Amino acid sequence: MDLKSLLKQKSLELLQNPRVMELAQDPRVMKLAMQAFQARGRMQAEIDTRVEQLAHSMNLATKKELRELKRSLKRMERELEQARGAKDDG
Repeated sequence: MDLKSLLKQKSLELLQNPRVMELAQDPRVMKLAMQAFQARGRMQAEIDTRVEQLAHSMNLATKKELRELKRSLKRMERELEQARGAKDDG
């Protein structure tokens, strides 16, 4: 069994423990968990911003730019196919 499966199994076992269930329902614990999730989101946003700044400073493409490029390419491919179809029909 790999580490991820083991951790998942142990987490499920832990969540079924009545003491853990009681603790998880405590409003203070819920508030702390929510703050942890929000902190993670803020950290991820900050990291993404820094990576994007670094990519621009090194003249590298970002994920966002690559996604936009792929969308544009697919759109142009569709337009080309439509133009070929119209030429064949005409």
